[in-house]
Amino acid sequence: MTSALHLATIVRLCSEAFPTEHGRSDVGTAGPGYHIAELATSEDFWEDDGTAREETEEQYEADRDGLSALLTRRWGCPRVFSLSSIFDRSMDGEDIPEPWGILSSHVPDVHLWDAVGHDRWVVLGVSQWDKELPFQLLAVVTEIDPP
Repeated sequence: MTSALHLATIVRLCSEAFPTEHGRSDVGTAGPGYHIAELATSEDFWEDDGTAREETEEQYEADRDGLSALLTRRWGCPRVFSLSSIFDRSMDGEDIPEPWGILSSHVPDVHLWDAVGHDRWVVLGVSQWDKELPFQLLAVVTEIDPP
């Protein structure tokens, strides 16, 4: 999928109603107050010596940065920040609202915009649950403020 198609998905989700229950959507997962679009998913790395994983990680970060440049033209410069403190707070027992709780468990850092005119946040990140599992380029559209 191209950056233009990724952008179209994000713009559509900025106007789409949020579901009342957690579940799958046509682009990923969604729940009350958020959509998580799985824009791209790599192969897994079970039989990799580390080379393919590094190259894939670099490519997914470059894809995120390219899409980030398109969103910057639309909504200005993003806030870029780590989700590690949110993850640490959740591990300490704090109830972190979704989608932030789940994102913090597999997305190390994010680019965040206030989608002016939509009363929603747009978030880009690169996900990887574990070193053998695929990378994903994720876009999140949510009305839930970052904790």
